[in-house]
Amino acid sequence: MTFSRRTFLRGSAQAIGAASLLGALPHATNAALAAGKERKPRVAARDIQVKDVAGLAVLSGAGCNVVALPGPDGALMIDGGLAENSAVLLKALAAATRTSRVDTLINTHWHPEQTGSNEAVGKAGGTLIAHEVSRLALTRAEQSPLFEGSYGPLPEKARPAKTTYNTGSLQFAGEPVEYRYLPAAHTNGDLFIHFPRRNVIVAGGPVAADHWPVIDYQNGGFMHGFLRSYEILSEVAHADTVIIPANGPTLTGADIAKQKDMYFELFRMFCVSFNKGYGPMDIVAERPLKAFEAQYGDPAQFLEYAYRSTQLATIPF
Repeated sequence: MTFSRRTFLRGSAQAIGAASLLGALPHATNAALAAGKERKPRVAARDIQVKDVAGLAVLSGAGCNVVALPGPDGALMIDGGLAENSAVLLKALAAATRTSRVDTLINTHWHPEQTGSNEAVGKAGGTLIAHEVSRLALTRAEQSPLFEGSYGPLPEKARPAKTTYNTGSLQFAGEPVEYRYLPAAHTNGDLFIHFPRRNVIVAGGPVAADHWPVIDYQNGGFMHGFLRSYEILSEVAHADTVIIPANGPTLTGADIAKQKDMYFELFRMFCVSFNKGYGPMDIVAERPLKAFEAQYGDPAQFLEYAYRSTQLATIPF
């Protein structure tokens, strides 16, 4: 399903009938990027936390949740943290998986928190996998409302050599690993990774668990695709499926289903406000998520970017 101005109207009708639920998800960590400027590592080994999730190593503290699985030829790694944290992260990953190298690295999207280990893994002979949109983003200098300055281009060895437009899979350590496109969700190049034998999904940028989410509306993410991503995840996940978000603690498939309903309800409110002629700051001023501000913080950025994305997708130019 691809969202357009036509499907916006259909989605609006669905949103009006959605359950009246509100919740919260976090945003990706902001990155102050100085192109070509060498920086010291921001984290030490003690700052990297390792947790076992269904036999997968989940490492946090380097910029995002990094997931790893040991294999006979090295580890499978999902996302790579910030570049300034890569050396410390890779040492922690090697210790956690008892491997000496990363055999395969999958980027859930191209943001700096996800692709900071691409160069080290690529130069060491590892295979890099991503959506084709993410590969293209890494070939040029990109700007985003989510970080300062520009990011990229990355060296050729830091760019994924294996890409997909929709779905893909591989066998790793004797088990299937599947990945699939989440269209226009957080960026326009998001993948989620599914470990069906472990009943685990690594959800990437559209999902997080300890802050509000952020839609990168300047790089293809928009509210319609964000909603569709939750539909796709809800279709694939069972109620007890473990969901590893971009940041923060794990969720379940049941949580994703509830959040899907919550976001459709928020979208319903956007549709009503859109027809009233509201702008992004009007939405922020309405404080539709005020009941959750004490728990999850100020939702202003999430609301502004989500509404801006709705405007960009629906107002003709």
